[in-house]
Amino acid sequence: MYYIGKEWKENIRGKGLWLALSIIVVLSVLMMFKSSVLSVDQGFYFLLLHLFDTLVYFIPVLCLFLGAFSIFQEKEQKTLIMLLTKRETFASFLWQKSLSIWIVLLIPVVAWFFIYLVPLKFMLILDFKSYLYFLTAIITIIIVFLQLGTLIGSISRSRMQIVGLTIFVWFYFFFLHDFILLSFLEKVTYENVKLFSVFYFLNPFQAGRMFLEGGLGVLSVGHMSKLMQTFLWTKPSIFLLGNLVFWIIFSYVLSLVFHRKEGVE
Repeated sequence: MYYIGKEWKENIRGKGLWLALSIIVVLSVLMMFKSSVLSVDQGFYFLLLHLFDTLVYFIPVLCLFLGAFSIFQEKEQKTLIMLLTKRETFASFLWQKSLSIWIVLLIPVVAWFFIYLVPLKFMLILDFKSYLYFLTAIITIIIVFLQLGTLIGSISRSRMQIVGLTIFVWFYFFFLHDFILLSFLEKVTYENVKLFSVFYFLNPFQAGRMFLEGGLGVLSVGHMSKLMQTFLWTKPSIFLLGNLVFWIIFSYVLSLVFHRKEGVE
C-alpha cells in the first residue's frame, strides 16, 4: 500500500499519467463518432478492432516512458538507495514498485472504458463479452510495456538513455520484430511452424490482435490452410497469457541482473 500511495501521489502531480489518459480518451471519442455512421449491429465490432489498432500506436510508448521514469525518479532522488539501505532488497522493491505502477495506470484507464460504455449504449448495439475481450487485450499490452519500461528505468543512468532505449523498444516491436521473422518465412515448414508461431506471438501486438479477433469471431480457423492451422496450434488466449507471463518475467529478471542504483541528470 505504501508504494501504491506514493506512486499515485507522484503521478497526480506529474503530467505523464494525465497525458496518457487524455490521449486514450480523445482517441476513443474520435473512433466512437467515426463508428456511429455504420450500421448499429456492425459498428460496435468495427469500433473495437479499429480502436485497438489506433491505441497500440500510442499506449506502448507512453507506458514505456511512465514505467521507466517511475523507476529512474527513485534513483535520481536517492530514495532507492535509502530504501535498499533500510529495509528493502532490490527484488522486493522492484516487484512492489511494478505492481503499484500497474495499478495506478490501470484504475483510471479501466474506469474510463466502463464510462465509455454509456454513450456507446445509445449509439450502437453492445456486446459486453466482446468488450471484455477488447479490454483484456488493452490491459495486457499496458502491463507488458509498463514492465518493459521498468527494465529501461532500472538499467539506465540518464534521461537520454531512457529516451533512446524507449524509442528502440517501440521500433523493435512495431517494425523490426516482424521484419526479422519475414526473413525466415521461406524456411517455415510443418516441422518448425509451431516454433515460428511462438516467436511471432512474442510480439504483444500480434498476440493481442489475434486474441481480440478470436473473441469477436473474426478469426475463422476452419477456412485456413493446414499450415496456418498448425501455426495457430493453441487458443489465442494461451498465446496472450504466455506473452504476458514471458515479458513480465523477462523484464523483471533482466532488471535484477543489470540494474544500476544511481541515476544522473
